[in-house]
Amino acid sequence: MKSCLVTGAAGFIGSYLAAYLADEGMRVYGTVYRSTRPLVPLPEGVSLLTCDLTDPREVAKIVDVTSPDAIFHLAAQSNIPRSWQEPEETLQANVRGTLYLLEAVRHACLDAAVVIAGSSAEYGSIQPEELPVKENQPFRPSSPYGASKVAQEMLGHAYFRSYGLRVTSVRPFYIIGPGKDDACNNFARQIIQIERGEQDRLRVGNLEAVRDPVDVRDAVRAMWLVADKGKPGESYNLCSGQGHSIRELLDGLVSLASVPVRVELDPARLRPADDPVLIGDSSRLCALGWGPVIPVEKTMADILDYQRCAV
Repeated sequence: MKSCLVTGAAGFIGSYLAAYLADEGMRVYGTVYRSTRPLVPLPEGVSLLTCDLTDPREVAKIVDVTSPDAIFHLAAQSNIPRSWQEPEETLQANVRGTLYLLEAVRHACLDAAVVIAGSSAEYGSIQPEELPVKENQPFRPSSPYGASKVAQEMLGHAYFRSYGLRVTSVRPFYIIGPGKDDACNNFARQIIQIERGEQDRLRVGNLEAVRDPVDVRDAVRAMWLVADKGKPGESYNLCSGQGHSIRELLDGLVSLASVPVRVELDPARLRPADDPVLIGDSSRLCALGWGPVIPVEKTMADILDYQRCAV
C-alpha cells in the first residue's frame, strides 16, 4: 500500500484530496494547523497530524514519522485580499513552509514524489493574445499571494535541479465545488435565504469575469495523476480550457431555486482590480491521461445541495 502525505488536509482541495487517496486504498497522513477541522468528513484511512509548517523541527518530524511515497503540498495562506493586508505572514507561511518541507525530504533521503500546489495567480494579468495560458507564459503576479506561489515553484525547481528531488507543480485555475469559500457557494447560500424569506434579493459583484472552472473532484484526480505519472521538474496547468462567466455560473444556480430570484449589483462586492478573462491550456496535463468528467451543471447542483444542509 502506498502512503501519502497531504499538507493542508483540512482545506478545500486538501480535504477532498485526502478523502480521494484513502478511497483509492492508500495510507494517508494529513497535516492540519492546530485543531483545524477538515472541510469534508474524512474516511478512517486518513490520519490527521498537527503541524506548523513554519517550524522546521515539526516539519522534519512529520516527514520522518510518515516516510511517504508521495507528498502533496497544499498548506498555504491562500486568500488574495488577505495577502495584501498581511504580506509578511503570507510569504512566511507559503515560502518558508515550502522550504522546510523540501529540506525535510532532502535530509530524510526520501525518494518521494512531491507535488507543489501553485496557482494561476502566478501568471497575473493576461492579455487577450496570450489566451489560453500555457505553462511557459511569463510570470507577472499581481499580489503577494501570487508572488509567494512563484517562489514556491522556484524553490521546488531548484531542489529538483540541485538535489534530484522528484518535484512537480500543479497550477490550479478556478477549482469549484461544495464547501468552498467562494462566489458560487455564497450565491447558493443567498438563494437558500431568499427561499426561506430571510432576504429579498441576491447581491453580487462583478459577473462578467470569465474563468476556467474545474470541479474539485476532477482536480484531485489530476493531482494524483501528476504525482504518479508527471515528469519531475515540470509544471502542469489544472484547468479545463473552457471559459465560463461568473454570470453563467450564477444563472445555473438560480435556475435550480424554488422561487424567483432577484439579482442586484452590490458595489461593496466589486474588487479594485479583476482580470476579465483567465482561461488555461490543459494539454500538458491531458497528455498524462486526465480530463474533466464532471460538468459545471452538476457542480452547481451539488453546491446548492451542500449549502441546503449547511445553512
